[in-house]
Amino acid sequence: MKARRRARLTALRELVRPALSALGAGARVEQAQVVLEWAERVGPQIAAVSRARAVTPDGTLFVDVASSAWANELALMQHTLLELANRGLARRRITRIRWSVAPLDDPPPTL
Repeated sequence: MKARRRARLTALRELVRPALSALGAGARVEQAQVVLEWAERVGPQIAAVSRARAVTPDGTLFVDVASSAWANELALMQHTLLELANRGLARRRITRIRWSVAPLDDPPPTL
């Protein structure tokens, strides 16, 4: 039963993707996916001290960080983190990262 359900979900995804592209929303959906996948993209150590919060249409990713020390450290790694954020995307969707020191009480978002 699970395989049949999974096959239907895959089929639905394949129907929705072209519809979103036709509406011009495909790029935004791909950008938003980076927010949900932040922890998987950057790994457990960085995910433990940061949470992707939002991404703007121009490609600015807003990330909350546990402390100013971590914000400074991650800012120095920005080039590498941009590569990780954009890995597997059709086009370079994330162009910059803005860091904000904020409490990280909630666990990272999951798919």
